[in-house]
Amino acid sequence: MDIALLHDKVLMELHREERNQQFAVGDVYMGRVRKLITHLNAAFVDVGYEKDAFLHYLDLGPQFSSLNHYSRNIGQGQQPSADLLGFAIQPDISKDGKIRDVMGQGYVIPVQVAKEPISAKGPRLTSEITIAGRYLVLVPFSNKISLSSRIIDDVERDRLRKLIASIRPANMGVIIRTQAEGTKVAELDQDMQDLFKRWQELYKNIKTAKPPQRVLGELDKTSTVLRDLLNADFTNVHVNDETVAADVRTYLKSFGHQQEGIVKIHKSPDLFDAFNIHRQIKQSFGKQVNLKSGAYLIVEHTEAMHVIDVNSGNRKNASVQNQEENALQTNMECAKEIARLLRLRDMGGIICIDFIDMGNRDNQRKLHEGLRDFMKEDKAKHNVLAPSKFGVVEITRERVKPVTKVLTTEKCPSCGGKGVVQATVLFTDEIENGLRFLHEEGTHKKVKIVAHPMVESFLTRGFWNNTIKQWSKKYKMKLSVEASSNSEFLEYHFFDIEGEEINL
Repeated sequence: MDIALLHDKVLMELHREERNQQFAVGDVYMGRVRKLITHLNAAFVDVGYEKDAFLHYLDLGPQFSSLNHYSRNIGQGQQPSADLLGFAIQPDISKDGKIRDVMGQGYVIPVQVAKEPISAKGPRLTSEITIAGRYLVLVPFSNKISLSSRIIDDVERDRLRKLIASIRPANMGVIIRTQAEGTKVAELDQDMQDLFKRWQELYKNIKTAKPPQRVLGELDKTSTVLRDLLNADFTNVHVNDETVAADVRTYLKSFGHQQEGIVKIHKSPDLFDAFNIHRQIKQSFGKQVNLKSGAYLIVEHTEAMHVIDVNSGNRKNASVQNQEENALQTNMECAKEIARLLRLRDMGGIICIDFIDMGNRDNQRKLHEGLRDFMKEDKAKHNVLAPSKFGVVEITRERVKPVTKVLTTEKCPSCGGKGVVQATVLFTDEIENGLRFLHEEGTHKKVKIVAHPMVESFLTRGFWNNTIKQWSKKYKMKLSVEASSNSEFLEYHFFDIEGEEINL
């Protein structure tokens, strides 16, 4: 399933969900310690991935002893319920301690995925388990209430703190998210109840878990995106599947939203094609990213970092005669696009940007402040440094999952990228052979052909020599052809009246 977030018809985020995806950020596993690395003050933990996951001492969390004691009590049948009301909170572990002092090889411990497997590395783990909801984040074995720094109104902060203090479960800390600002008591209480139900699910699964085993999975991608992003500014949620649309409406209703009307069923089988998203993806994920003004970016990915080069290209602005001012305008335009690309492509780690040189320090300051402003909508933790004396801006951005990669090149349809052209039947003959087979089979009277836009144009060109009309008459079938920019040049598919693909 693919999910796209658009702002003013411009693609801002792209989320792709693989079926039965494991080791996603937020998943909780019962893991077994395979090896202690004392010089790194860390451990390698088996959670079922092909490579052992990494757990550093600083990622254990101060309440590690409480979590460890709780899970052991469950395994020994000494913890009768998930409730922490009668549970004795253990002292916090030392910030400067050693991992060998709190665990050993073969230990079985609950861990949560903090970063997904990347490249040749296994997952990064934490034992500071949290359960996130739309408005609140539950932090077991703590009694602290924290608020998002983006909630700046003192009266609202006091209201939320007092309200949460009255409804939170015993020995459960809470982080109040930005979305909670202005939220009614009933919605916050419902969110709290949902989070505690997930904690109860975790408790139940730990009782029977045999490591390595997942004991609590994160929400599916659709629910996660809605939970983290949906707000009153959303005007439409377009879906081309009735089941998914019903799930989205149910999810909105569960949070007391009055926005169910924004969920709209779209008839197009390819929603991304209807909203021009495929084209934007191909424009944004290539090595060269072109801007409307004529400027362009070159994006290179190495093992250590991402490097972005800013070029003015054929950008022209007749109203700007000063080279310095032209450089500033180009840099600011590219800075806005770079902020979008980092978010869209999930680029993390170190990013070095070589902007066009500017000698004026005020302009360098404007560029730095502008880039920081453009990055404010990015929820990933990041830090933007001022331009160096060489004009290079360095950014560090939190990396929690692999960078999103989209293939923006296509193989030659004739040689398949091998450089050798093989003899083949004409493409239209190949399609017609498929239609002839369907005609002889006699089970399909209405067929739709989905193909590349150029092929669609070729098949429907003219009035008297229209190929589709000729085939319809010849094979006594009602035929139609639909263009899909997501198809490769010589790729085509047949669909029946129900919209199901026909496999020949």
